[in-house]
Amino acid sequence: MQTFDLATSPLRELNEALHAVASGSNHTHFEVLNPRGSHSVAVGVDAPVTVDVQGNVGYYCAGMNAQATINVHGSAGPGVAENMMSGTVVIDGDASQYAGATGRGGLLVIKGNAASRCGISMKGIDIVVRGNIGHMSAFMAQSGNLVVLGDAGEALGDSLYEARLFVRGNVRSLGADCIEKEMRPEHLDLLRSLLQRAEITDADPADFKRYGSARKLYNFNIDNADAY
Repeated sequence: MQTFDLATSPLRELNEALHAVASGSNHTHFEVLNPRGSHSVAVGVDAPVTVDVQGNVGYYCAGMNAQATINVHGSAGPGVAENMMSGTVVIDGDASQYAGATGRGGLLVIKGNAASRCGISMKGIDIVVRGNIGHMSAFMAQSGNLVVLGDAGEALGDSLYEARLFVRGNVRSLGADCIEKEMRPEHLDLLRSLLQRAEITDADPADFKRYGSARKLYNFNIDNADAY
């Protein structure tokens, strides 16, 4: 295991080492000490490595992640796992606004709460939040899945495309063109799989509601003008 102490080593050294991991390398486990809210920790990783960050991070941690498993043993600032491509990112604490924004693949797990705009413009990522999420989450979400074990704030799924939203708690309000949909057996199976991947064993898929697009904003229609 390689250890980087950000109290004594510059962040650039950590990210350079992560970017330099060669195919088939035995150096696949990294530990990051004293992140102290540093920004852009473990960004752009494109190798099947494990990164354990021991503390809180600032904005854009694990951005553009591909293949790697990144565990933050603390909370994360804005934009964690933004534009994530694959792999797994786990936040033990809370995440600030636009977690998982524009994510195209992989799994983001937030064990605490997520702030506003969680999953904004998501494009294939799977996001599981054990706590609550803030307002305007999944705004313009195109594909992928957002699972929330707690409550959702105002305007959930505003201008939603084909992403699937599963919420166990209360939803403050739904955004434009987002509606509650029937939870069919295939959705229960999908949700069960997502919870298993997130290592959540104390939640019953039957307790969730599913939300999705009403598909009225795909093309302009004068009858729906007040929703634009």
